[in-house]
Amino acid sequence: MSNYANLPAPSPEQGLNRYLQEIRKFPMLEPEEEYMLAKRWVEEQDTDAAHQMVTSHLRLAAKIAMGYRGYGLPQAEVISEANVGLMQAVKKFDPEKGFRLATYAMWWIRASIQEYVLRSWSMVKLGTTSAQKKLFFNLRKAKNRIGAMEDGDLRPEHVERIANDLNVTEEEVISMNRRMSGGDASLNAVISADGEGATQWQDWLEDEDADQAGDYEEKDELESRRELLAEAMDVLNDREKDILVQRRLSEENVTLEDLSGQYDVSRERIRQIEVRAFEKLQKRMRDLAREKGMLPAA
Repeated sequence: MSNYANLPAPSPEQGLNRYLQEIRKFPMLEPEEEYMLAKRWVEEQDTDAAHQMVTSHLRLAAKIAMGYRGYGLPQAEVISEANVGLMQAVKKFDPEKGFRLATYAMWWIRASIQEYVLRSWSMVKLGTTSAQKKLFFNLRKAKNRIGAMEDGDLRPEHVERIANDLNVTEEEVISMNRRMSGGDASLNAVISADGEGATQWQDWLEDEDADQAGDYEEKDELESRRELLAEAMDVLNDREKDILVQRRLSEENVTLEDLSGQYDVSRERIRQIEVRAFEKLQKRMRDLAREKGMLPAA
């Protein structure tokens, strides 16, 4: 995918506004155009097709990156990481799954940014599990909720409650709190002071516009559901699959009237096929979830 070297890149020298103006010149893709480009990439490894899919979604990556301004990191670097996630999404995108690229890419973009945030704070060397990331992004919020914002070690009852709430060990809570409260002074460095008091780096960590722990959990759940859905779709025949995708899994759902014209049957017959296909799909997904231990046995 050597064409990626030709992508516009944000930089402090260039200025963010100039970069945003530059990426607006790339046109958005119509669903059919996106599908054909994705097919060319999957089947022929056509780098021009991949390049068009990436450039048409640079605005999406920049928009998501803007939601992470509260971490005090260079915005150009955050956008660059968002673009890395976008490129990964394009490389792995399967147009036959029935999803638009934007829906699929947003999770790769967020994951790439979140990993960059974690790498950028020296205190987060102790681990990279989902639970530890959740603890990193939510400890201050959890402390504030129970009125435990004083400096120093947490009281045992506070440690126990936070550990239970965030599903981590008490030792992890103690260790992370010490790192955030002074063990690593980088987060406690004062970056500004005014009449209302001093502002520290850690005050910038909480992004009110994005629940980072929720993003991790939702991403994990979405990926699991997407894998189940893709596997379960095999239970449907081609007509059932096409009707269900067009009716329920496309960005713009097709009407019964349109589908009745496509298949030369009545609107009621299309509705019956859709309902039956959906019931078959639901049952297959439940069965697969039980086989994989995601649901208790019936």
